[in-house]
Amino acid sequence: MARIELLDQNTINKIAAGEVVERPGSVVKELVENAVDAGATAITVEIKEGGLKQIRITDNGIGISKDQIRTAFLRHSTSKIRLATDLITIDSLGFRGEALASIASVSMVELITKEAHEMTGIRYVIEGGEEKVHEDIGCPTGTTFVIKDLFFNTPARLKFMKTPSTELGYIADLMSRLAMGHPTIGFKFISNNKVKLQTSGKDNLKDCIYNVFGKDVAKNLIQITGKQEGFEVRGFIGKPHISRGNRTYENYYINGRYIKSKVVERAVEDAFKSKLMLHRYPFVAFHMIIDTKDVDVNVHPTKIEVRFMNEKEVYHLIFRTIDAALNQRNMIPEVKIEEEKQLKMVYEPAPEPFEQSPIKPLPK
Repeated sequence: MARIELLDQNTINKIAAGEVVERPGSVVKELVENAVDAGATAITVEIKEGGLKQIRITDNGIGISKDQIRTAFLRHSTSKIRLATDLITIDSLGFRGEALASIASVSMVELITKEAHEMTGIRYVIEGGEEKVHEDIGCPTGTTFVIKDLFFNTPARLKFMKTPSTELGYIADLMSRLAMGHPTIGFKFISNNKVKLQTSGKDNLKDCIYNVFGKDVAKNLIQITGKQEGFEVRGFIGKPHISRGNRTYENYYINGRYIKSKVVERAVEDAFKSKLMLHRYPFVAFHMIIDTKDVDVNVHPTKIEVRFMNEKEVYHLIFRTIDAALNQRNMIPEVKIEEEKQLKMVYEPAPEPFEQSPIKPLPK
């Protein structure tokens, strides 16, 4: 038998990266979720060549403390939990503490960050897990991550990546879900210098749906609201003729987290069962607000699967809410002879996180 030895930290991080950093979209997901948890109200994501060449994520959140930057890149370091019991009531998007260490072990990372009370920020560069630069720098409050040459030191992983256009598609889907999950945050997504998605951040879910799915979906929405003790559902469903042959139109969130759940899926599709043809699936985009102690999000490393404490109650509330909305409306699509007027949406371009100066002009 070969000699048993402990692995070095860099090798451990690369192994962990295989679980956390599956593709460029995984990097975007982890870093944008951290920006959301940092209280950002504007987040810009810019990628080049599907994220394989460069990913730049900028936010106007609270920033990272100077004395905690190195710690942030250690495995299992997190500001989200302290004890195992905290997992029962976790309400942040990220909490495992492996993202930054994993990303830094397989890419070249540049971090620029500053807290509001500090005069200067920090520029920190780490390549393949090795620290290169740690210096003071002038910068606005918030955090910017620049990830270059993903998987540069793991060529075996790199060759399994899809084409840049395919990787772009994965990230675009992710950004769409994040935008609808957080309508109070202004998102901007740029690919190869072209804006692909932009939301206003004015807490208008219908506006987000319009920006993601377009006019035809946005003008055929039905608002839904349902509530019982400890659980609330609110958002929109599409009229039955807005359907697809797969479940890509089904989007639902728990406390801002995009999730997949067989219970929710069954409730939605059962409510639409008599309204849709066989093998057609509805459009839904709604939020579930539930007490954190009644849902377990620590089921899968991607944190996309959840378990409910009271599955029957969840099923019945969602079913009743959607069923009532469908049965109180005329579902026959309206056909107009004259040309349909352009749908008007309340929309203003989301500002870059740092483009608005906090300094007000002096009165004349």
